[in-house]
This record gives sequence, C-alpha cells and structure tokens, in this order.
Amino acid sequence: MVISQLSISLDGYVAGPEQSLQDPLGRGGLQLHEWVFGLDTWRAQHGLTGGERNIDAEVVDEMTRDIGAYIMGRRMFGGGGGDWDESWQGWWGDEPPFRTPVFVLSHHPRTPLVMNGGTEFRFVTDGIESALRQAREAAGDRRVAIAGGASTVRQYLAAGLIDTLQLHLVPIILGGGEKLLDGLDSLRLEQMAVVAGPTVTHVTYRVLR
Repeated sequence: MVISQLSISLDGYVAGPEQSLQDPLGRGGLQLHEWVFGLDTWRAQHGLTGGERNIDAEVVDEMTRDIGAYIMGRRMFGGGGGDWDESWQGWWGDEPPFRTPVFVLSHHPRTPLVMNGGTEFRFVTDGIESALRQAREAAGDRRVAIAGGASTVRQYLAAGLIDTLQLHLVPIILGGGEKLLDGLDSLRLEQMAVVAGPTVTHVTYRVLR
C-alpha cells in the first residue's frame, strides 16, 4: 500500500508564502505542524522523552506504523537546487526519524547517504515510477509513504499511484503559499475516517482509480 499524509490549512495550503532555505515552510507554515510537536510519539521518534498522549498521538502511531520506505522530493530533503553540496545531509541531524530507506527525487545524481539509526537516503534521477518501484522493493510487505512536499504528492496523485491520503486539517488561514490539490481536477476521493483532535481534524481518504 502507498500512503501519504500532510498537514493542510483551511484554505488548502501545505506551506506558507515566501519559502526559502532559511524558512522552508514559508511564512506561517510552521503553524501547520505545531499540533504534533508536543506528542509523545513524535518526541520518541526524534529521540526525545515525555510528551502528551492523546487522540492525536494515536493518529501519529497509526500513520507511522509499518512503513518500510519513504519517498520525498528534493525540496523536502533540502539543500538548494542544482548540483549537490554533499555537506548537506538533510534537516534532521545525524539520526533522522525515518529509520528506513528514503528515496529522494532529484535531477542530479548523488551517492547514497547512510545515517545513524537505520535511515539511508537514496537519490533517484529517473522519475517517480522508478522511485516507487525501488521503494516497494525495499519495503517488501510493509507500506510505502510519500512524505512530500506538495509537488511530489501531487505528481503521485495525478499518476494514480497513492492508495490512501490523510489530511490533518489545521484551523488556520495562510492566504498564500503552496497548495496541495492545484491541477488535480479529476481526483476522486472516498472518505474513510474522520478523527477530531484537540486542535486539528484528521481526515482519511481512499484515492479512487
């Protein structure tokens, strides 16, 4: 199964305006993820202790369960465009939270990057189908997660390659930035579940072929 989950504003943005290397989520974009930072599940994934245990934490447990590989775009991995600056090893420090192979879409080749804790970034230059084929092989019977960003998820949705889409609806208005569903006029979704958390609503959809 191929899944994707993102936090999204009420007006449909998954990042705010004026994204940059210094502010990758754009102006106001960090608000989209504040709901998760204090949860025990998220903290444990990042090597921290403590945190709150509530319905949001249960959602995070489920959405990260049994994932055998991730796919992300270069902008999510970061480091700027063009040829790689190989000193850049991602936003997550020496021990990223993924702990599985992560396939990074790029137009520029780079040797695999092995990190502490089981994460290995593998760089794919021949398209989304190739990345998914490699991710499925690496994951085996486990799930593949399309991590983001918005452009990468849009490409996989447009190609009909995502089975389940989960949106964490955050009650803010960003007014600009990067929209998730632009250009996906033919996308058909079937609602599977709705979970109301303290500050965010989690909606899970089946992507219809």
